[in-house]
Amino acid sequence: MSRAALLVLADGRFPAGGHAHSGGAEEAVKAGRITGAADLEGFCRGRLHTAGLVAAALAAAAAAGADPGELDAAADARTPSPALRAAARRLGRQLLRAARATWPDAGLDALAGKFPKGAHQPVVLGLTARAAGLEPRDAAYCAAYESVSGPASAVVRLLSLDPFEATAVLARLAPEVDRVVDRAVTAGRRCRARGGGAARGVRAAAGDRAEAHAGWGARLFAS
Repeated sequence: MSRAALLVLADGRFPAGGHAHSGGAEEAVKAGRITGAADLEGFCRGRLHTAGLVAAALAAAAAAGADPGELDAAADARTPSPALRAAARRLGRQLLRAARATWPDAGLDALAGKFPKGAHQPVVLGLTARAAGLEPRDAAYCAAYESVSGPASAVVRLLSLDPFEATAVLARLAPEVDRVVDRAVTAGRRCRARGGGAARGVRAAAGDRAEAHAGWGARLFAS
């Protein structure tokens, strides 16, 4: 196993399309719920323990070999917002394109054939990690960290927040990312043992604000 592959996959320059998504931060900034670093930290903490945990568990299960079709259905069940489901599939489609070019793999080819419009991004992430020779825990770390690094990066752009402050927020959240990954790997293991059924003990965030954001006439981020 090459740990360098984990660095490639987690690198913000990996062309997976995440730069176009704020993880709900754009709507939160407009609503006044994020006005600075302290608010950003609270927002990211909430996202990490909800959507981040779900994504990490699904990614870990996919990397461990659970059925991607059943995992995708589980992701759908935990994503009640049509706007968030559409965003997750767009991100999955872009990630899969990048992954197949980087780590050619029969499993990724099969996923592309099964989901021509894109599977949920965490499912694709898990299979990508597997193709790269990484472990389920690595996939969970990628998903969990992405759930907070995306909003942090977006808020730097939206508020002209000092990037040093945004990075400090991520550093303070690092121990919580570790704990979320531990929970996600356990949930992913249970999920695989049940034949790919939805992992229990994890929940997704509500999508009402995502629907409102999707209806804006002009926005900087896709979600």
